[in-house]
Amino acid sequence: MLEARALCKSFGGKPALDHFSFTVHRGEIYGLLGHNGAGKSTTLGIILGMVMPDGGDVTIDGVSVRAHRSQALRKVGAIFEAPAFYDYLSGWDNLRLLMGYSGGFDPAAARDTIAQVGLTQRIHSKVRTYSHGMRQRLALAQALLPEPAVLLLDEPTDGLDPEGIKWFRDFILQLRRDRGMTVLFNSHLLAEVELMCDRVAILRDGKRVFEGAVGGLHDDALLFDVALDPWDRALGLLHACGGELVAPGRIRLPHGADPAALVESLVRGGIRVSALAPVRRSLEDLYMEIHHGATAPN
Repeated sequence: MLEARALCKSFGGKPALDHFSFTVHRGEIYGLLGHNGAGKSTTLGIILGMVMPDGGDVTIDGVSVRAHRSQALRKVGAIFEAPAFYDYLSGWDNLRLLMGYSGGFDPAAARDTIAQVGLTQRIHSKVRTYSHGMRQRLALAQALLPEPAVLLLDEPTDGLDPEGIKWFRDFILQLRRDRGMTVLFNSHLLAEVELMCDRVAILRDGKRVFEGAVGGLHDDALLFDVALDPWDRALGLLHACGGELVAPGRIRLPHGADPAALVESLVRGGIRVSALAPVRRSLEDLYMEIHHGATAPN
């Protein structure tokens, strides 16, 4: 449904994207994950035709954004960067005005969408009286009014309280269930990406350093949180048993390894083992491994 091929973009001579490619299948929820400045928002800007890439292209349902921007974006709704509204107008008047710019306003469809996002009671209030969460719901209504097949979301839960984050997550998942919506969103919130996404790409300095299914993160290797002293000597014994350090205080053993044998080897080697607890590998584990590497704690 959406494909980015070898996207490149530099600002002031500094690369923001370096041959970044990914594909989002129809009906899939796909997450872009990375620190601020990793290239996530630049990617969405290129998809929306708001940022011109130095190289590469994006196609939406087979239509090139660079060659046929209007046609490609007919199927797209988006919340990009901070949603901007006219504070002195009501939510309803904002939707009517903004939709008028892009092809017309259908009052019946607007009322249905407003009800879906839970703004019916406040839609005729001035936007300046809206909370941050209400503004996000209004932005979501605006994104959904064109009845898109693809929804692009730029840090959609940023600044929301836990209740607002849960509402947003449940709403997006329901959109996929009810409409088969294809969703691409970027975030730095690991837990949200893991709860919502089918697949994820991790960006670092404009490069894709990981892409895969969220459900496939839990491999056959054995992960343990450990507290060992002294670490320098413990690492040699760990490596001798086929293990490796994947993050500070976390080790991986090969499939089929006996953790009891490792503990026995460590104790015999004069290592104090004060903790060894199995863990289930998560997206956060992978993210930390990629971004920080494996270094022994002090």
